[in-house]
Amino acid sequence: MAGLIKREDIDEVRQRTDIKEIVDGYVTLKSAGIGSFKGLCPFHDERSPSFHVRPQVGSYHCFGCGEGGDVISFVQKMDHSTFSETVEKLAHRINFTLRYEDGGTGPRREDVGKRQRLLDAHKIAAEFFREQLLTPGGATGRQFLSGRGFDQAAADHFGVGYAPQGWDSLLKHLTGRGFTQDELKLTGMFSEGNRGIYDRFRGRLIWPIRDIAGDTVGFGARKLFEDDQGPKYLNTPETTLYKKSQVLYGIDLAKRDIARNRQLVVVEGYTDVMACHLAGIGTAVATCGTAFGTDHIKIARRLLSDDGTGGEVIFTFDGDAAGQKAALRAFDEDQRFIAQTFVAVEPNGADPCDLRLNRGEAAVRDLIGSRRPLFEFAIKATLKKFDLNTVEGRVQALRASAPVVAQIRDSAMRPAYSRELAGWLGMEVDEVLRAVSGAAKRLREQQQEGTEAGNGQARPGVAQQTQQGGSGQQRTAGQDRSPGQRGRSGQFSQRQSDGRQYPADPYESNPRGLGPDNPVPAPAFTRPDPRDPVARMEREALEVALQQPGLLDAGQWQSFTEVRFRTPAHALVHDAVRAAGFAGATPSQWVESVRQEVPEELRSLVSELAVTPLPAHNDDALKSYCKGILNRLFDLQITQLKAEKMGQLQRMDPSADPELFQQLNRELMELEMQRRALRSE
Repeated sequence: MAGLIKREDIDEVRQRTDIKEIVDGYVTLKSAGIGSFKGLCPFHDERSPSFHVRPQVGSYHCFGCGEGGDVISFVQKMDHSTFSETVEKLAHRINFTLRYEDGGTGPRREDVGKRQRLLDAHKIAAEFFREQLLTPGGATGRQFLSGRGFDQAAADHFGVGYAPQGWDSLLKHLTGRGFTQDELKLTGMFSEGNRGIYDRFRGRLIWPIRDIAGDTVGFGARKLFEDDQGPKYLNTPETTLYKKSQVLYGIDLAKRDIARNRQLVVVEGYTDVMACHLAGIGTAVATCGTAFGTDHIKIARRLLSDDGTGGEVIFTFDGDAAGQKAALRAFDEDQRFIAQTFVAVEPNGADPCDLRLNRGEAAVRDLIGSRRPLFEFAIKATLKKFDLNTVEGRVQALRASAPVVAQIRDSAMRPAYSRELAGWLGMEVDEVLRAVSGAAKRLREQQQEGTEAGNGQARPGVAQQTQQGGSGQQRTAGQDRSPGQRGRSGQFSQRQSDGRQYPADPYESNPRGLGPDNPVPAPAFTRPDPRDPVARMEREALEVALQQPGLLDAGQWQSFTEVRFRTPAHALVHDAVRAAGFAGATPSQWVESVRQEVPEELRSLVSELAVTPLPAHNDDALKSYCKGILNRLFDLQITQLKAEKMGQLQRMDPSADPELFQQLNRELMELEMQRRALRSE
């Protein structure tokens, strides 16, 4: 049996893997100062970016929820994989051969991470399907694509393939590549009968479904032959890799445009995504056999940088009753976005694929350009249910549409839409405003009742908001907070003494996943008081030591290791810095070594110190800042030592021990000379 991965190989994988490049696959990052990047945290819901990445030190940290670590821990948490599986995946990515403690070159097949084996099987299957599309048997699939305006170049771009009509074509191909039937059962690409497993997809056009990192995790298959008794579209069932509520078709191709344009277009099918992209709408994605839900929104918000500074989400639906129903379902989820939400509905019921085929690519772009606010669409769809030519119909329409207007999150837009509604109904504005206000009050009461029923009695004075269309749990992440409120929400408190922005205390409120029935354990270490100038200086010095160890010369390192830190949490980190020893380490190895030396409760603090942006805009300013911080720390240490020796002198009788008295005076003189030298710098 294979042994543990060699420590030096783990360090090599960590060093050679660009953490920013990895995180970019999940989160849209923006510059946050010299050598620092930030974005919306992938580990909790937030409205303002508090997730920071420092590629130079190979670390990340969220100042909102406290999650932090290196590239290995990031991938572990995002992919829910084990440590060894993650290292193997990252090593495979950089084409690095791992060595194991038993002397082998790698684990046996049964010891390879299951996730990577599943990914490999999907990758090989996707290649097989693409090859089959070009064979004589794939002619029907090529005709289908051609009939919808897609040539071979389009098929190649989207990886479209064809599953042969036989029962075991893919099975033979994958078993021939070394996969066991037990492994293949876990992929979702096979069904099981009395005689064993057989191909799930047969005689169908195949679209690979990829995750945000570009790995194929499942397939969507379209029926081509009349004698196929299965559904029109058949997707991979739920597997370890494939969770339909968490995947968006086309996200791997669209993520860059979504981030760059701050736009997300949600369409209904695979061919609609293809049509949009080929028409220049590179922000289009589609759900895979399920409605656009909470998990999809989390992905979208991270890519959009949905922090209230812009962005738009556009839903496209058919103009038929089913399309309108889907649009109204999307309206239920609208409140989860800060970005503006729109709906684009083609009056004649044509989808983007039909539009491109019959009227050209410009028609697809015009459809997206004709978008209307989702609120407007939802209100008008409600009004269509009533006869507005009668008094009774208008009253009933007001009762039905007032709750829709009441759901508008933007307090400035709510009265504006109330006035629009008054015009559409032909009623007095005041009458509509009263109806909307009453509906809003009833909605708050319902939400309050739901919160109390699900979470116990709400605390007085705390605004609570329940998620619509979700689980009914209290929605706390991203809620507005008063300037003085602290907690793991991504909010920052201001240190007035130096003007820098610092995170609110991540130790004082509930970590992700804890609630009334599972209270927060008492922290083992007290968070240093940011108002304490000594604690602040110690923190800044540790930030420098962790982030810029290369700027310290041997003398400064010696002085730094001899400093006595007063704050308990900082003292433990300082001890870890001394224990880790920087000599010969790369920045990423260095920070990880320090992180491993501190107690578990303080590892988040180390990650935080390693990514906190330093207030410098160029290399010269950075060097000056780091030198100045350390000199201030050394100056403080000298001042403390002088005070101790002065006290010792004052307590002693010079005649009792004249030699010690002279020695203390010499040491005081040397300390004063050191302090003057520091201050002269």
